[in-house]
Amino acid sequence: MQALEHQLPRVFQANILRLYDRVVRPGVELLPVHSELAFGMAPTLDAFLDRAAAQVDNYTANEAAKAFALTIAAVFERQLSAWARMIAAGGGASRVGRTPRYEELLTLCASYAGLDLDRLGVQADLTELLLVGNVVRHGEGPSCDRLRGLAPSLWAYAPSAYIDIVSKAPPVSERMQVSADDLARYVRAAARFWGHADPQPMAAREIPV
Repeated sequence: MQALEHQLPRVFQANILRLYDRVVRPGVELLPVHSELAFGMAPTLDAFLDRAAAQVDNYTANEAAKAFALTIAAVFERQLSAWARMIAAGGGASRVGRTPRYEELLTLCASYAGLDLDRLGVQADLTELLLVGNVVRHGEGPSCDRLRGLAPSLWAYAPSAYIDIVSKAPPVSERMQVSADDLARYVRAAARFWGHADPQPMAAREIPV
């Protein structure tokens, strides 16, 4: 029977995919999103109320997507932490510190599995996932600044597509927009990581998400 640390990648892959398939994707699909928002003087009160409702729809959908991104980031980080500690307990790596950083865990686990994350095509997406989670949690700060440099597309959208209703001049972190495609990309990267870290026969290395 395979050692537990050799079984966990498959378990983790299945768990994060189930979370996406059963909670994240259905939740995102339930929320209405309007590709164009109307501004200016409304011709009628009903038109004004419809416009306001559309703005709230877009804001709510983006808040939900950001919350889901934070959830995915937290789950993946916990998985990395659990696997890193299991590896260390088995003598496969040096002892894991009490509060290792996400990127340290990712590097340790990738090294143990013999993975080149850049060549695998997941390094950028997994780093972005970490930073998105930090921005959702903390707002302005070093993670937000770094994320804007690494993933400017999260701020690239037409003003008529999304509006922040928190304040008249919202901070940069509040204007970040996470799409359904971004969430799928993050989960795909995490599932691909665990698939390639899985040493058992019939590992699912390529997962359509």
